[in-house]
Amino acid sequence: MDADCLPYHLFSSPINDIPLPEQFTYPFLYTPHPLVKIAAHETQVYLQSRTDWSDELQKGKMFGVLIISASNGDIGFLAAFSGNLAGSNRHSFFVPPVYDLLQPDGFFRKEERMISDINRRITEMLESEAYKTSRQALQDAETFFQEHIGLLKEELRKAKENRAKLREKQPTEAEQETMIRESQFQKAEFKRTEKQLKSALSLQQEKVKCFEKQIDELKHERKQRSAALQEKLFKQFRMLNARGETKDLCELFKDTPQGMPPAGAGECALPKMLQYAYLNGLKPLAMGEFWWGMSPKNEIRHHGRFYPSCTGKCKPILKHMLEGLDVAPNPLEKNRHTNTPLEIVYEDEWLIIVNKPAGMLSVPGKNSGDSVYDRLRKMYPDITGPIIVHRLDMDTSGLLLAAKTPEIHKALQEQFEKRTIKKRYTAVLSGTIQAEEGTIDLPLCPDLSNRPQQIVDHKHGKPAITHYKVTGRKNGKTRISFYPQTGRTHQLRVHSAHSNGLGIPILGDPLYGIPAERLHLHAAELEFTHPVTGERMKICKEAPF
Repeated sequence: MDADCLPYHLFSSPINDIPLPEQFTYPFLYTPHPLVKIAAHETQVYLQSRTDWSDELQKGKMFGVLIISASNGDIGFLAAFSGNLAGSNRHSFFVPPVYDLLQPDGFFRKEERMISDINRRITEMLESEAYKTSRQALQDAETFFQEHIGLLKEELRKAKENRAKLREKQPTEAEQETMIRESQFQKAEFKRTEKQLKSALSLQQEKVKCFEKQIDELKHERKQRSAALQEKLFKQFRMLNARGETKDLCELFKDTPQGMPPAGAGECALPKMLQYAYLNGLKPLAMGEFWWGMSPKNEIRHHGRFYPSCTGKCKPILKHMLEGLDVAPNPLEKNRHTNTPLEIVYEDEWLIIVNKPAGMLSVPGKNSGDSVYDRLRKMYPDITGPIIVHRLDMDTSGLLLAAKTPEIHKALQEQFEKRTIKKRYTAVLSGTIQAEEGTIDLPLCPDLSNRPQQIVDHKHGKPAITHYKVTGRKNGKTRISFYPQTGRTHQLRVHSAHSNGLGIPILGDPLYGIPAERLHLHAAELEFTHPVTGERMKICKEAPF
């Protein structure tokens, strides 16, 4: 912020008729408050005015806004960006970083220069003519050793064969002694030659080891310095909360599975804004984070759309920083179906097919005691085994297959594994596509820094293939049938939203698109072979939307 300005932005647009938020935004799943949308728009207008940043902004970056109330009654907003922008983490429109690791004379820059110098020395040694020459000499010595020893062994083998043939002719005693002496001499000569070659090879190995020892020592020093620098850096990020309590990043991440903060922790938009608000006596009222620019190659990010805070870097930080605020509850923890009966679409003495409502889990989760599994356990107390054969996303509705015995469960799962079960999903896309039908082949894997979201990853992802067919277009939306060949987590949602897929998210998708009253994705048809009767069965339940 400019020194001669308020420590926050006042709205350019009239906001008097907009009621203030009743609770602070739950940052990991939210619909942006009207004031957040206005603040984001005004921030985007500013970004569009910065033509000097156009190239970098085009590549894409996450920004955030925080609605605040000041002690004088002002309602305003803060803005921030994640990471750095235009080579700096300080720009007048945006809040400053929690800790400025880019300050030229700070310990981070000094130690970074030391580590860079070690990198330079390692590179110089690896690329030096002396090291390359010694490596080549060792390679030549190893080749010569293998080839020469191979020849000697072949000579020994042939000599042994010749002696064996002579013994078949019943040689005299003198001839036998001659053969024994010949064998002993050849073996001794082989050992002497082998020893000489190994000695020459060892000399070359020692020369290479001398270089590699120095390189390994530098790498070890680099590793130690980097670890110490990271720990020292993380301890500079002393995060406040609404109660005035402070914890550094090492404290906040010590009980997480990784035990240490990931790179970039504390540099996302929301932690920056909350820290600045607490330091300046401003009360946070609501938040929103939006993407600006092109989508990353693997993730799904659409220009100008709001997204939840990341879980990998931000969840442990925000859990602390939001303490003392009245935060809206996690929408996923609310049981929307307390009074909703579970519809049984098909049942016999071996299996059950239910119509899972959107918003109900297939199996129990960490924060919910209600699921199809729990309902079936209560409805059929004599059922044994795992029951649920496959799963649907919590947000997805439709046909879910359950087994009454472990044997039936195993038989049905084998059909899924062999891909002999056919599935059809109905969805409504939040835009129109030109193609009538086609196939999407994009491998998927979890986004480790932002679970439960999935990303496209051609190197580490598992194969994910979806066939589709458009069934209608109306009011700027597309109705479509999906026929998944594989069953990866969020497969249809990612294949719809990703730029290399259909490029349009499913209507109401809170993770990959824009939240609405529900995700417009429904498992409409299951076709399988009955594990007892052998009958090929097709069960349908069309979408409620």
